[in-house]
Amino acid sequence: MILNDPQGRSTVAADTGRTTLDDLFRRTALRRPDAIALTDPPNREAFTDGPPRRLTYAEVDRMVSAIASGMRRMGLATGAVVGLQISNTVESVLTLLAVLRAGLIAMPLPLLWRQAEITAAFDRVGAHGLVVSERIGTTNYVDLAMQLAVEIFSVRFVCAFGSKTHDGVVTLENFLAAAMSDPIPVIEYPPFDAAGPGARLAVITWDVTADGLVPVARTHAEAIAGGLAILLEGGVPPSAAILSSLPTSSFAGLAAAVIPWLITGGTLALHHPFDPATFAEQCTASDTVIVPGVLATILADAAYLRAEDGVERVIGVWRAPERLSRAAPWQHTAMAMTDVQVFGEIGLLAARRDRGGRPTPITFGPVPAPRDDPGACIVAQVCRTKNGTVALGGPMVPRSPFRPRAEHAKPPTPRLLSDRFTDTGYACRPDAVIVTGAPPGLVSVGGYRFLPRELEEIVHSVDTAAMLAALPDALTGHRLAGAAGNRCQVEDALAGLGVNPLIAGAFRVQEQGSERKEPQA
Repeated sequence: MILNDPQGRSTVAADTGRTTLDDLFRRTALRRPDAIALTDPPNREAFTDGPPRRLTYAEVDRMVSAIASGMRRMGLATGAVVGLQISNTVESVLTLLAVLRAGLIAMPLPLLWRQAEITAAFDRVGAHGLVVSERIGTTNYVDLAMQLAVEIFSVRFVCAFGSKTHDGVVTLENFLAAAMSDPIPVIEYPPFDAAGPGARLAVITWDVTADGLVPVARTHAEAIAGGLAILLEGGVPPSAAILSSLPTSSFAGLAAAVIPWLITGGTLALHHPFDPATFAEQCTASDTVIVPGVLATILADAAYLRAEDGVERVIGVWRAPERLSRAAPWQHTAMAMTDVQVFGEIGLLAARRDRGGRPTPITFGPVPAPRDDPGACIVAQVCRTKNGTVALGGPMVPRSPFRPRAEHAKPPTPRLLSDRFTDTGYACRPDAVIVTGAPPGLVSVGGYRFLPRELEEIVHSVDTAAMLAALPDALTGHRLAGAAGNRCQVEDALAGLGVNPLIAGAFRVQEQGSERKEPQA
Protein backbone atom coordinates (compact mmCIF):
# COMPACT_ATOMS: atom_id res chain seq x y z
CA MET A 1 0.00 0.00 0.00
CA ILE A 2 1.02 3.65 -0.23
CA LEU A 3 2.14 5.16 3.03
CA ASN A 4 3.90 8.40 3.88
CA ASP A 5 7.31 8.17 5.48
CA PRO A 6 8.35 10.74 8.15
CA GLN A 7 9.60 13.09 5.42
CA GLY A 8 6.23 13.02 3.67
CA ARG A 9 7.43 11.00 0.67
CA SER A 10 5.27 8.34 -0.89
CA THR A 11 6.38 4.78 -0.28
CA VAL A 12 4.89 1.44 -1.26
CA ALA A 13 4.42 -1.65 0.84
CA ALA A 14 2.81 -4.73 -0.66
CA ASP A 15 1.51 -6.33 2.52
CA THR A 16 -1.71 -4.89 3.95
CA GLY A 17 -2.42 -7.84 6.23
CA ARG A 18 -0.85 -6.23 9.29
CA THR A 19 -2.39 -2.79 8.74
CA THR A 20 -5.81 -1.58 9.88
CA LEU A 21 -7.65 1.58 8.89
CA ASP A 22 -7.00 2.97 12.35
CA ASP A 23 -3.27 2.29 11.89
CA LEU A 24 -3.29 4.46 8.78
CA PHE A 25 -4.92 7.32 10.65
CA ARG A 26 -2.64 7.05 13.69
CA ARG A 27 0.49 7.26 11.55
CA THR A 28 -0.55 10.62 10.13
CA ALA A 29 -1.81 11.85 13.51
CA LEU A 30 1.65 11.20 14.96
CA ARG A 31 3.45 12.79 12.03
CA ARG A 32 1.18 15.81 11.38
CA PRO A 33 -0.90 16.44 14.51
CA ASP A 34 -1.56 20.10 13.72
CA ALA A 35 -2.49 19.59 10.07
CA ILE A 36 -6.16 19.97 9.11
CA ALA A 37 -7.72 16.51 8.79
CA LEU A 38 -11.49 16.95 8.36
CA THR A 39 -13.73 19.86 7.38
CA ASP A 40 -17.50 20.22 7.29
CA PRO A 41 -19.60 21.71 4.51
CA PRO A 42 -19.88 25.49 5.07
CA ASN A 43 -23.68 25.15 4.78
CA ARG A 44 -23.87 22.50 7.49
CA GLU A 45 -26.48 24.36 9.55
CA ALA A 46 -28.86 24.28 6.58
CA PHE A 47 -29.34 20.51 6.86
CA THR A 48 -28.20 19.42 10.33
CA ASP A 49 -27.41 20.77 13.78
CA GLY A 50 -24.21 22.47 14.83
CA PRO A 51 -21.78 24.93 13.22
CA PRO A 52 -19.26 23.70 10.62
CA ARG A 53 -16.24 21.98 12.14
CA ARG A 54 -12.63 22.16 11.00
CA LEU A 55 -10.54 19.59 12.84
CA THR A 56 -6.82 18.88 13.06
CA TYR A 57 -5.45 15.35 13.22
CA ALA A 58 -4.81 15.78 16.94
CA GLU A 59 -8.41 16.85 17.51
CA VAL A 60 -9.77 13.98 15.43
CA ASP A 61 -7.55 11.52 17.30
CA ARG A 62 -8.83 12.77 20.66
CA MET A 63 -12.47 12.66 19.57
CA VAL A 64 -12.15 9.20 18.05
CA SER A 65 -10.62 7.86 21.27
CA ALA A 66 -13.33 9.53 23.37
CA ILE A 67 -16.15 8.03 21.30
CA ALA A 68 -14.44 4.62 21.20
CA SER A 69 -13.95 4.63 24.97
CA GLY A 70 -17.56 5.63 25.52
CA MET A 71 -18.83 2.83 23.32
CA ARG A 72 -16.78 0.21 25.12
CA ARG A 73 -17.90 1.47 28.52
CA MET A 74 -21.53 1.26 27.43
CA GLY A 75 -21.05 -2.47 27.15
CA LEU A 76 -20.54 -3.02 23.41
CA ALA A 77 -18.40 -6.13 23.12
CA THR A 78 -15.55 -6.81 20.70
CA GLY A 79 -16.91 -7.65 17.26
CA ALA A 80 -20.36 -6.16 17.85
CA VAL A 81 -21.99 -4.57 14.79
CA VAL A 82 -22.88 -0.87 15.06
CA GLY A 83 -25.09 0.82 12.47
CA LEU A 84 -24.26 4.39 11.39
CA GLN A 85 -26.81 6.72 9.80
CA ILE A 86 -25.11 10.10 9.85
CA SER A 87 -25.13 13.10 7.52
CA ASN A 88 -22.10 13.68 5.30
CA THR A 89 -20.30 15.64 8.02
CA VAL A 90 -17.18 15.07 10.09
CA GLU A 91 -19.19 12.97 12.57
CA SER A 92 -19.64 10.26 9.95
CA VAL A 93 -15.86 9.78 9.68
CA LEU A 94 -15.21 10.27 13.40
CA THR A 95 -17.73 7.58 14.30
CA LEU A 96 -16.46 5.16 11.67
CA LEU A 97 -12.92 5.43 13.03
CA ALA A 98 -14.16 5.25 16.63
CA VAL A 99 -16.13 2.07 16.00
CA LEU A 100 -13.03 0.46 14.49
CA ARG A 101 -10.75 1.71 17.28
CA ALA A 102 -13.16 0.19 19.82
CA GLY A 103 -12.80 -3.23 18.19
CA LEU A 104 -16.32 -3.15 16.73
CA ILE A 105 -17.66 -3.59 13.18
CA ALA A 106 -19.03 -0.49 11.44
CA MET A 107 -22.19 -0.80 9.34
CA PRO A 108 -22.89 2.47 7.45
CA LEU A 109 -26.54 2.78 6.40
CA PRO A 110 -27.99 4.73 3.45
CA LEU A 111 -29.59 7.96 4.63
CA LEU A 112 -32.95 7.24 2.99
CA TRP A 113 -33.39 3.89 4.67
CA ARG A 114 -36.26 3.80 7.11
CA GLN A 115 -37.76 1.22 9.49
CA ALA A 116 -38.52 -1.45 6.90
CA GLU A 117 -35.03 -1.72 5.43
CA ILE A 118 -33.11 -1.08 8.65
CA THR A 119 -35.18 -3.62 10.58
CA ALA A 120 -34.44 -6.27 7.94
CA ALA A 121 -30.72 -5.40 7.94
CA PHE A 122 -30.33 -5.36 11.72
CA ASP A 123 -32.22 -8.60 12.14
CA ARG A 124 -29.97 -10.36 9.64
CA VAL A 125 -26.67 -9.36 11.23
CA GLY A 126 -27.72 -9.01 14.86
CA ALA A 127 -26.50 -5.41 15.19
CA HIS A 128 -26.28 -4.15 18.77
CA GLY A 129 -25.93 -0.38 18.33
CA LEU A 130 -27.10 2.50 16.18
CA VAL A 131 -25.56 5.98 15.85
CA VAL A 132 -27.52 8.72 14.07
CA SER A 133 -27.53 12.44 13.40
CA GLU A 134 -30.26 14.08 15.42
CA ARG A 135 -31.61 15.86 12.34
CA ILE A 136 -31.00 15.63 8.61
CA GLY A 137 -33.11 18.08 6.67
CA THR A 138 -36.50 18.08 8.35
CA THR A 139 -36.32 14.44 9.40
CA ASN A 140 -35.76 13.60 13.07
CA TYR A 141 -33.49 10.58 12.97
CA VAL A 142 -33.53 10.15 16.74
CA ASP A 143 -37.26 9.44 16.62
CA LEU A 144 -36.67 6.89 13.87
CA ALA A 145 -33.85 5.27 15.86
CA MET A 146 -35.99 4.98 18.99
CA GLN A 147 -38.78 3.33 17.01
CA LEU A 148 -36.25 0.86 15.64
CA ALA A 149 -34.88 0.10 19.10
CA VAL A 150 -38.39 -0.84 20.22
CA GLU A 151 -38.91 -3.16 17.24
CA ILE A 152 -35.45 -4.78 17.08
CA PHE A 153 -34.53 -6.85 20.11
CA SER A 154 -30.79 -6.89 19.40
CA VAL A 155 -30.42 -3.08 19.47
CA ARG A 156 -29.40 -2.18 23.01
CA PHE A 157 -27.58 1.09 22.42
CA VAL A 158 -28.84 4.16 20.55
CA CYS A 159 -26.47 7.13 20.24
CA ALA A 160 -26.92 10.49 18.55
CA PHE A 161 -25.07 13.65 17.58
CA GLY A 162 -26.99 16.84 18.27
CA SER A 163 -27.67 19.59 20.74
CA LYS A 164 -30.64 17.98 22.51
CA THR A 165 -30.85 15.16 25.03
CA HIS A 166 -33.35 12.33 24.67
CA ASP A 167 -34.42 9.68 27.15
CA GLY A 168 -32.80 6.37 26.29
CA VAL A 169 -30.35 7.94 23.83
CA VAL A 170 -26.64 8.48 24.52
CA THR A 171 -25.59 11.94 23.34
CA LEU A 172 -22.16 11.72 21.70
CA GLU A 173 -21.77 15.50 21.43
CA ASN A 174 -20.14 15.54 24.88
CA PHE A 175 -17.35 13.27 23.66
CA LEU A 176 -16.46 15.78 20.94
CA ALA A 177 -16.07 18.55 23.51
CA ALA A 178 -14.07 16.56 26.07
CA ALA A 179 -10.57 17.90 26.65
CA MET A 180 -9.24 14.35 26.91
CA SER A 181 -10.64 10.83 26.79
CA ASP A 182 -10.65 7.98 29.23
CA PRO A 183 -8.41 5.05 28.27
CA ILE A 184 -10.13 2.56 25.99
CA PRO A 185 -10.80 -0.69 27.87
CA VAL A 186 -8.56 -3.56 26.82
CA ILE A 187 -9.84 -5.15 23.63
CA GLU A 188 -9.52 -8.92 23.60
CA TYR A 189 -9.66 -10.27 20.09
CA PRO A 190 -10.25 -13.92 19.32
CA PRO A 191 -7.19 -15.64 17.85
CA PHE A 192 -6.58 -14.89 14.19
CA ASP A 193 -4.32 -16.55 11.67
CA ALA A 194 -1.00 -15.33 10.37
CA ALA A 195 -2.74 -12.88 8.02
CA GLY A 196 -2.67 -10.28 10.82
CA PRO A 197 -5.03 -7.60 12.17
CA GLY A 198 -5.85 -6.46 8.65
CA ALA A 199 -7.78 -9.71 8.21
CA ARG A 200 -10.34 -8.74 10.86
CA LEU A 201 -13.76 -7.58 9.69
CA ALA A 202 -14.01 -3.79 9.52
CA VAL A 203 -17.18 -2.74 7.71
CA ILE A 204 -20.47 -4.15 6.47
CA THR A 205 -22.24 -2.43 3.59
CA TRP A 206 -25.52 -3.48 1.99
CA ASP A 207 -26.19 -4.57 -1.55
CA VAL A 208 -29.53 -5.25 -3.20
CA THR A 209 -29.72 -8.21 -5.57
CA ALA A 210 -32.54 -10.22 -7.09
CA ASP A 211 -32.46 -12.23 -3.84
CA GLY A 212 -33.00 -9.13 -1.67
CA LEU A 213 -30.74 -7.33 0.80
CA VAL A 214 -27.24 -8.76 1.00
CA PRO A 215 -24.70 -7.83 3.71
CA VAL A 216 -21.21 -7.47 2.25
CA ALA A 217 -18.53 -7.63 4.94
CA ARG A 218 -14.97 -6.45 4.31
CA THR A 219 -11.78 -6.79 6.25
CA HIS A 220 -9.44 -3.86 6.73
CA ALA A 221 -7.17 -5.24 4.00
CA GLU A 222 -10.02 -5.60 1.50
CA ALA A 223 -11.24 -2.07 2.18
CA ILE A 224 -7.71 -0.66 1.80
CA ALA A 225 -7.31 -2.45 -1.54
CA GLY A 226 -10.42 -0.72 -2.88
CA GLY A 227 -9.06 2.66 -1.85
CA LEU A 228 -5.70 1.90 -3.45
CA ALA A 229 -7.38 1.08 -6.77
CA ILE A 230 -8.78 4.61 -6.97
CA LEU A 231 -5.88 6.45 -5.35
CA LEU A 232 -3.17 4.97 -7.58
CA GLU A 233 -5.11 5.14 -10.85
CA GLY A 234 -6.29 8.66 -10.09
CA GLY A 235 -2.81 9.85 -9.14
CA VAL A 236 -3.88 11.25 -5.77
CA PRO A 237 -0.69 12.64 -4.17
CA PRO A 238 0.46 12.58 -0.53
CA SER A 239 -1.24 15.20 1.68
CA ALA A 240 -3.98 15.66 -0.92
CA ALA A 241 -6.88 18.07 -0.32
CA ILE A 242 -9.84 15.82 -1.13
CA LEU A 243 -13.44 17.02 -1.52
CA SER A 244 -16.12 14.32 -1.58
CA SER A 245 -19.82 14.66 -2.29
CA LEU A 246 -20.35 10.92 -1.76
CA PRO A 247 -21.82 9.70 1.53
CA THR A 248 -19.77 7.14 3.45
CA SER A 249 -22.67 4.67 3.44
CA SER A 250 -21.31 2.45 0.65
CA PHE A 251 -18.07 0.74 -0.30
CA ALA A 252 -17.72 3.23 -3.17
CA GLY A 253 -17.98 6.20 -0.79
CA LEU A 254 -15.40 4.70 1.56
CA ALA A 255 -13.00 3.61 -1.17
CA ALA A 256 -13.16 6.84 -3.15
CA ALA A 257 -12.76 9.31 -0.29
CA VAL A 258 -12.15 8.03 3.23
CA ILE A 259 -9.49 5.43 2.49
CA PRO A 260 -7.44 7.62 0.09
CA TRP A 261 -7.56 10.33 2.77
CA LEU A 262 -6.27 7.88 5.38
CA ILE A 263 -3.49 6.65 3.11
CA THR A 264 -2.30 10.03 1.82
CA GLY A 265 -2.60 11.80 5.18
CA GLY A 266 -4.17 14.90 3.68
CA THR A 267 -7.39 16.82 4.26
CA LEU A 268 -10.88 15.44 3.63
CA ALA A 269 -13.63 17.99 3.01
CA LEU A 270 -17.19 16.67 3.01
CA HIS A 271 -20.12 17.96 0.97
CA HIS A 272 -23.68 16.95 1.80
CA PRO A 273 -25.40 16.65 -1.60
CA PHE A 274 -26.13 19.02 -3.11
CA ASP A 275 -25.67 22.78 -3.02
CA PRO A 276 -23.90 24.13 -6.13
CA ALA A 277 -22.68 27.39 -4.58
CA THR A 278 -21.29 25.62 -1.51
CA PHE A 279 -19.69 22.96 -3.70
CA ALA A 280 -17.97 25.59 -5.84
CA GLU A 281 -16.69 27.33 -2.70
CA GLN A 282 -15.25 24.07 -1.37
CA CYS A 283 -13.55 23.35 -4.70
CA THR A 284 -11.32 26.39 -4.23
CA ALA A 285 -9.57 24.60 -1.34
CA SER A 286 -9.36 21.16 -3.01
CA ASP A 287 -7.03 19.55 -5.51
CA THR A 288 -8.99 16.28 -5.81
CA VAL A 289 -12.78 16.28 -6.22
CA ILE A 290 -15.02 13.22 -6.05
CA VAL A 291 -18.49 13.42 -7.62
CA PRO A 292 -21.03 11.07 -9.21
CA GLY A 293 -19.75 10.26 -12.68
CA VAL A 294 -22.88 11.45 -14.42
CA LEU A 295 -22.43 14.92 -12.86
CA ALA A 296 -18.72 15.43 -13.57
CA THR A 297 -19.04 16.91 -17.07
CA ILE A 298 -22.17 18.85 -16.12
CA LEU A 299 -20.42 20.51 -13.17
CA ALA A 300 -17.27 21.26 -15.16
CA ASP A 301 -19.22 22.73 -18.09
CA ALA A 302 -21.15 24.93 -15.65
CA ALA A 303 -17.84 26.16 -14.09
CA TYR A 304 -18.49 24.60 -10.68
CA LEU A 305 -15.38 22.48 -11.30
CA ARG A 306 -12.45 24.58 -12.52
CA ALA A 307 -8.73 24.08 -12.82
CA GLU A 308 -8.35 27.82 -12.13
CA ASP A 309 -9.57 27.14 -8.59
CA GLY A 310 -6.81 24.61 -8.00
CA VAL A 311 -8.68 21.42 -8.91
CA GLU A 312 -6.14 19.07 -10.52
CA ARG A 313 -8.06 15.81 -10.73
CA VAL A 314 -11.68 14.71 -10.81
CA ILE A 315 -12.85 11.24 -9.82
CA GLY A 316 -16.26 10.34 -11.25
CA VAL A 317 -18.00 7.46 -9.50
CA TRP A 318 -20.47 5.52 -11.66
CA ARG A 319 -22.98 3.64 -9.49
CA ALA A 320 -24.59 2.57 -12.78
CA PRO A 321 -21.53 1.45 -14.81
CA GLU A 322 -23.68 0.62 -17.86
CA ARG A 323 -24.00 4.38 -18.41
CA LEU A 324 -20.27 5.01 -18.69
CA SER A 325 -20.02 4.00 -22.35
CA ARG A 326 -22.46 6.82 -23.20
CA ALA A 327 -20.60 9.45 -21.19
CA ALA A 328 -19.74 12.73 -22.88
CA PRO A 329 -16.05 13.29 -23.71
CA TRP A 330 -14.04 15.03 -21.02
CA GLN A 331 -12.87 18.28 -22.59
CA HIS A 332 -11.41 19.92 -19.46
CA THR A 333 -7.89 18.66 -20.01
CA ALA A 334 -6.35 20.81 -17.28
CA MET A 335 -8.04 18.46 -14.81
CA ALA A 336 -7.30 14.73 -15.02
CA MET A 337 -10.50 12.64 -15.11
CA THR A 338 -10.74 9.13 -13.65
CA ASP A 339 -13.84 6.97 -14.01
CA VAL A 340 -14.75 4.51 -11.26
CA GLN A 341 -17.17 1.77 -12.25
CA VAL A 342 -19.00 0.46 -9.20
CA PHE A 343 -20.42 -3.07 -9.27
CA GLY A 344 -22.83 -2.88 -6.38
CA GLU A 345 -20.98 -3.55 -3.14
CA ILE A 346 -18.83 -6.32 -4.66
CA GLY A 347 -16.04 -4.18 -6.05
CA LEU A 348 -15.01 -1.39 -8.38
CA LEU A 349 -12.66 -0.64 -11.27
CA ALA A 350 -10.92 2.68 -11.92
CA ALA A 351 -9.56 3.97 -15.24
CA ARG A 352 -8.15 7.38 -16.14
CA ARG A 353 -9.57 8.96 -19.29
CA ASP A 354 -7.41 8.92 -22.41
CA ARG A 355 -6.17 12.04 -24.16
CA GLY A 356 -9.30 12.23 -26.30
CA GLY A 357 -11.44 12.49 -23.21
CA ARG A 358 -13.24 9.18 -23.82
CA PRO A 359 -13.68 6.50 -21.14
CA THR A 360 -10.85 3.97 -21.22
CA PRO A 361 -11.90 0.31 -21.52
CA ILE A 362 -10.40 -2.11 -19.00
CA THR A 363 -9.14 -5.42 -20.32
CA PHE A 364 -9.91 -8.75 -18.72
CA GLY A 365 -7.31 -10.27 -16.43
CA PRO A 366 -5.24 -8.73 -13.63
CA VAL A 367 -5.84 -5.01 -13.08
CA PRO A 368 -2.75 -3.14 -11.83
CA ALA A 369 -2.89 0.31 -10.28
CA PRO A 370 -1.97 2.47 -12.01
CA ARG A 371 -2.95 0.50 -15.10
CA ASP A 372 -0.14 1.91 -17.27
CA ASP A 373 2.45 0.33 -14.95
CA PRO A 374 2.62 -3.45 -15.48
CA GLY A 375 4.88 -3.73 -12.44
CA ALA A 376 2.37 -2.06 -10.14
CA CYS A 377 0.42 -3.89 -7.47
CA ILE A 378 -2.63 -5.84 -8.59
CA VAL A 379 -5.82 -4.40 -7.08
CA ALA A 380 -8.37 -6.56 -8.90
CA GLN A 381 -8.94 -9.50 -11.20
CA VAL A 382 -11.72 -9.34 -13.77
CA CYS A 383 -13.17 -11.95 -16.13
CA ARG A 384 -16.28 -12.54 -18.21
CA THR A 385 -18.54 -15.38 -17.13
CA LYS A 386 -20.11 -17.90 -19.49
CA ASN A 387 -23.33 -15.92 -19.09
CA GLY A 388 -21.64 -12.79 -20.41
CA THR A 389 -21.43 -10.93 -17.11
CA VAL A 390 -18.55 -9.25 -15.27
CA ALA A 391 -16.96 -11.27 -12.46
CA LEU A 392 -14.55 -9.64 -10.02
CA GLY A 393 -11.83 -11.10 -7.85
CA GLY A 394 -8.66 -9.93 -6.20
CA PRO A 395 -7.75 -8.23 -2.95
CA MET A 396 -10.75 -5.87 -2.66
CA VAL A 397 -13.46 -8.50 -3.20
CA PRO A 398 -14.74 -10.10 0.04
CA ARG A 399 -13.58 -13.66 0.30
CA SER A 400 -16.49 -14.88 2.39
CA PRO A 401 -19.96 -13.59 3.25
CA PHE A 402 -20.84 -12.21 6.65
CA ARG A 403 -22.07 -15.00 8.87
CA PRO A 404 -24.40 -13.87 11.65
CA ARG A 405 -24.93 -15.76 14.86
CA ALA A 406 -26.99 -18.92 14.63
CA GLU A 407 -30.11 -17.38 16.15
CA HIS A 408 -30.42 -14.87 13.32
CA ALA A 409 -31.81 -15.67 9.91
CA LYS A 410 -29.16 -16.41 7.31
CA PRO A 411 -29.24 -13.62 4.71
CA PRO A 412 -28.60 -14.00 0.98
CA THR A 413 -24.94 -13.85 -0.01
CA PRO A 414 -23.01 -12.58 -3.07
CA ARG A 415 -22.82 -14.99 -5.99
CA LEU A 416 -19.47 -16.68 -5.46
CA LEU A 417 -18.34 -18.44 -8.63
CA SER A 418 -15.25 -19.89 -7.02
CA ASP A 419 -12.65 -18.99 -4.43
CA ARG A 420 -11.40 -16.29 -6.77
CA PHE A 421 -14.38 -14.57 -8.44
CA THR A 422 -17.81 -13.17 -7.63
CA ASP A 423 -20.41 -12.62 -10.35
CA THR A 424 -21.59 -8.98 -10.38
CA GLY A 425 -24.55 -9.65 -12.68
CA TYR A 426 -23.59 -6.79 -15.02
CA ALA A 427 -23.57 -7.77 -18.72
CA CYS A 428 -20.52 -6.74 -20.72
CA ARG A 429 -18.97 -7.00 -24.16
CA PRO A 430 -16.72 -9.99 -24.87
CA ASP A 431 -13.62 -7.93 -25.74
CA ALA A 432 -13.34 -5.62 -22.70
CA VAL A 433 -15.07 -4.51 -19.53
CA ILE A 434 -17.60 -2.31 -21.31
CA VAL A 435 -20.81 -2.78 -19.37
CA THR A 436 -23.92 -3.09 -21.51
CA GLY A 437 -26.60 -3.84 -18.96
CA ALA A 438 -27.44 -3.80 -15.26
CA PRO A 439 -28.36 -6.95 -13.32
CA PRO A 440 -31.86 -8.04 -14.35
CA GLY A 441 -34.80 -7.55 -12.03
CA LEU A 442 -33.51 -4.36 -10.38
CA VAL A 443 -34.39 -0.68 -10.58
CA SER A 444 -31.71 1.88 -9.70
CA VAL A 445 -32.62 5.37 -8.49
CA GLY A 446 -29.37 7.19 -7.88
CA GLY A 447 -27.44 4.98 -5.50
CA TYR A 448 -30.55 3.08 -4.34
CA ARG A 449 -31.62 -0.24 -5.79
CA PHE A 450 -35.13 -1.68 -5.65
CA LEU A 451 -36.78 -4.93 -6.63
CA PRO A 452 -39.82 -4.17 -8.84
CA ARG A 453 -41.80 -7.05 -7.37
CA GLU A 454 -41.23 -5.75 -3.85
CA LEU A 455 -42.23 -2.23 -4.90
CA GLU A 456 -45.48 -3.62 -6.29
CA GLU A 457 -46.17 -5.57 -3.11
CA ILE A 458 -45.53 -2.54 -0.91
CA VAL A 459 -47.80 -0.25 -2.92
CA HIS A 460 -50.59 -2.82 -3.18
CA SER A 461 -50.47 -3.35 0.57
CA VAL A 462 -51.94 0.15 1.01
CA ASP A 463 -53.99 0.45 -2.21
CA THR A 464 -54.61 -2.42 -4.60
CA ALA A 465 -55.50 0.01 -7.37
CA ALA A 466 -52.34 2.11 -7.04
CA MET A 467 -49.54 1.76 -9.57
CA LEU A 468 -45.82 2.51 -9.39
CA ALA A 469 -43.57 2.77 -12.44
CA ALA A 470 -39.81 3.21 -12.86
CA LEU A 471 -39.12 5.75 -15.60
CA PRO A 472 -35.74 6.40 -17.23
CA ASP A 473 -33.97 9.50 -15.90
CA ALA A 474 -30.88 11.21 -17.32
CA LEU A 475 -29.28 11.85 -13.92
CA THR A 476 -30.50 9.13 -11.56
CA GLY A 477 -30.92 6.20 -13.95
CA HIS A 478 -34.58 5.83 -13.03
CA ARG A 479 -37.17 7.78 -11.11
CA LEU A 480 -40.25 6.38 -9.45
CA ALA A 481 -43.68 7.70 -10.48
CA GLY A 482 -46.91 6.66 -8.79
CA ALA A 483 -50.56 6.84 -9.74
CA ALA A 484 -53.52 6.39 -7.40
CA GLY A 485 -57.03 7.66 -6.86
CA ASN A 486 -55.90 9.52 -3.73
CA ARG A 487 -52.18 10.04 -4.05
CA CYS A 488 -51.81 12.01 -0.82
CA GLN A 489 -53.46 9.21 1.12
CA VAL A 490 -51.20 6.60 -0.48
CA GLU A 491 -48.09 8.72 0.20
CA ASP A 492 -49.02 9.09 3.86
CA ALA A 493 -49.81 5.39 4.21
CA LEU A 494 -46.47 4.39 2.67
CA ALA A 495 -44.60 6.81 4.92
CA GLY A 496 -46.40 5.23 7.87
CA LEU A 497 -45.07 1.83 6.84
CA GLY A 498 -41.52 3.12 7.20
CA VAL A 499 -40.46 2.58 3.60
CA ASN A 500 -37.83 4.50 1.66
CA PRO A 501 -39.02 8.10 1.05
CA LEU A 502 -38.32 7.63 -2.66
CA ILE A 503 -41.24 5.17 -2.76
CA ALA A 504 -43.65 7.34 -0.80
CA GLY A 505 -42.47 10.45 -2.66
CA ALA A 506 -43.43 8.89 -5.99
CA PHE A 507 -47.05 9.69 -5.08
CA ARG A 508 -46.37 13.28 -4.05
CA VAL A 509 -48.94 15.77 -5.32
CA GLN A 510 -48.04 19.17 -6.70
CA GLU A 511 -50.59 21.90 -6.08
CA GLN A 512 -50.53 25.42 -7.52
CA GLY A 513 -46.81 25.46 -8.16
CA SER A 514 -45.89 24.05 -4.76
CA GLU A 515 -45.46 20.52 -3.57
CA ARG A 516 -45.61 18.56 -0.40
CA LYS A 517 -42.09 18.58 0.90
CA GLU A 518 -40.34 15.30 1.54
CA PRO A 519 -37.66 15.43 4.25
CA GLN A 520 -34.27 15.75 2.64
CA ALA A 521 -31.37 13.48 3.46
